[in-house]
Amino acid sequence: MQPHDLAFKAPLARAWASLPVQWQRPLALLGLAWAGNIALFFADWRAMALQWWDSSTYNHVLLIPFILGWLISLRGREVLRVTPQGWWPGLVLFGGAGFFWLLGHFAGLSLATQLGVVLMAQASVLTLLGPKASAALLFPLAYMLFLVPAGDELVPMLQTITAAITMTLLDWAGVPAHIEGVFITTPAGYFEVAEACSGVKFLIAMVAYGALVANVCFRSWTRRMAFMALCIAMPILANGVRAWGTIFIAEYHGIEFAAGFDHIFYGWIFFAIVMALVMVIAWRFFDRAIDDRMIDADAINANPILARAVGFAVSQGRGLAVIVALALTFTGWGAWANRLEAPVPDLIVLPQVKGWQQVGYEPLAPWQPLHSGAEHVLLGRYKDASGHVVDVSFALYAAQGDGREAGGFGQGALPLNSEWSWERSAQPLGQGMADRIQTAGPVYRLAETYYRSGKLLTGSNTRLKLQNIVDRLLLKERATAALIISAEDQVPGRPPADISLRAFLDAAGPVDAWMDRVASGR
Repeated sequence: MQPHDLAFKAPLARAWASLPVQWQRPLALLGLAWAGNIALFFADWRAMALQWWDSSTYNHVLLIPFILGWLISLRGREVLRVTPQGWWPGLVLFGGAGFFWLLGHFAGLSLATQLGVVLMAQASVLTLLGPKASAALLFPLAYMLFLVPAGDELVPMLQTITAAITMTLLDWAGVPAHIEGVFITTPAGYFEVAEACSGVKFLIAMVAYGALVANVCFRSWTRRMAFMALCIAMPILANGVRAWGTIFIAEYHGIEFAAGFDHIFYGWIFFAIVMALVMVIAWRFFDRAIDDRMIDADAINANPILARAVGFAVSQGRGLAVIVALALTFTGWGAWANRLEAPVPDLIVLPQVKGWQQVGYEPLAPWQPLHSGAEHVLLGRYKDASGHVVDVSFALYAAQGDGREAGGFGQGALPLNSEWSWERSAQPLGQGMADRIQTAGPVYRLAETYYRSGKLLTGSNTRLKLQNIVDRLLLKERATAALIISAEDQVPGRPPADISLRAFLDAAGPVDAWMDRVASGR
C-alpha cells in the first residue's frame, strides 16, 4: 500500500471511529441501501447526472451534493445526540416511492422515475435511521429533491408570461408592437420569446438558492415564505425586463447589436445583479443569529409525537432486507413489462379518402413530425377539388417505453430542436389536441394530434400515458397509434387551415375507425 493511501484512509478511519457506536451500524446499512439504489437504478441516476452536466438549466445541481454535506455538517453534533432505530412505516413510504418509479417507468416519464429513485433514497433514511433522526435531518432530506432535474415543464407558461410582460413594457415605452403567441413584431423586426428566453434556467436555480437561504438565514416561517415568493417573482419579472430591453435596444441600435448586448450583459451578469438585489432586500429581515443551532436535539428527543412514532420499530437488518426485496420486485416487474410488444402489420399505407386525392408533399417550409421508436411512420398530403390541402402524419408503435413514446417530450407536431416554434393552443375540431405553430417566413401551421390505444381515442398525452400504464401493470400487449392532421394557414389562394381540416375530417369519417383501418394494414 502506498503511503498516500494510508494518509487518505487514516482520517476516514478516525472519523468513523469517532462516531457513537449506536450510529455506526445504521450508517453502514444506509450506505449499502444507497449503493444498491444507485446500482439497481443506475440508468436513472446516470440520466440525472448527464442533465446536471450537459444542460445549462441544471448546472447548479452539481453543487447540491456538496450543499447537502454542508447542511448535514451544520447539524452533525445535534444529530448524533439522537439515537437511530429501524422504523417499519419507512418501508411503506419506500414501497410507495418504488411503485411511483414503476408508474413513471411504464409511462416513459423520466421526471417520475428520477423523482422515484430520490424518494426511495429518502425513504431508506426513514427506514434505517427512524423518525427522530430523520426529523433532525429533515431539511437536508427535503433538499435532496433538488437533485431531480425538474422545471422544463414550465417553459411554455414562462414564455407566455415573459411575452406578456414584454408587451406591457413596450407599450409603456411607446414602442408599437404586435404579438402572436410568443412572437412579437415591432418596427425593428420580428422577435420570438424562445424557450431559451423563457427564464426557466434562472428561476429553477433561484428557487433552489432561495430554499437554502430561507432555511439558513430565517427562523420565522412567515419570513421564509415571503422570501421564497420574492425568489420566484424577481427572476420572472427580471426576465421580462431582459426581453423588453433587448427589443427596445434593437429599436435604436439594430437587432445584431441588441443580440450581442443580450449575450454579454443580459446573461448571468444581469441575473447576478438580480440575485444580489434579492439579498439586499432580504438582508435586514434575517432573524437567525450566526451562532444559532440549526436543530435542537433535546426538543426532538422530547417531542411526544416522535416518541409515539418510535413504537413502530423494526430491526434495521430486516428493514434493509425488505428494501432490497421491494427494489428487486419493482425492477423485475418493469423489465418483464418492457419485453411485451403487440403484433403490428409488416406494411401500412395511408388510405384513400372520398373526394380527396394524395399529392406530392411540398410544404412551404420543411416540416416533419417526430415519432421516435415507431415501427411505421407515414407522411402524406391530401387535396380536394375546393383547394383544401391537408397533411397527414401517422405513426404506429408496437409498445410504449423509453425512446418510443408517442406523446414524449419533443415528439409529434413540434419536433425537438426543429425550426418550428409553438405559438398558441387552438380549439380542437374533434377529440384531439390542436396547436398553432410557426417558423421563419413567417409560415403558420395548424396541427391537431390524436392518440389511439385499444378503445381509447384522445388528444391528451396524460390520458394516453394512463392507458399505457394500466396496460403495462396488467402486462397487456397493446399497440399505440398517433395521428397528426395539419394544414398551412394564411396561405394566399387557400382556405383557412381550420376549414380545410374540418373538410378532411368530414370526408374521412370517424377518426378512431380511420386510425384502426390504417393500423390494421388494410
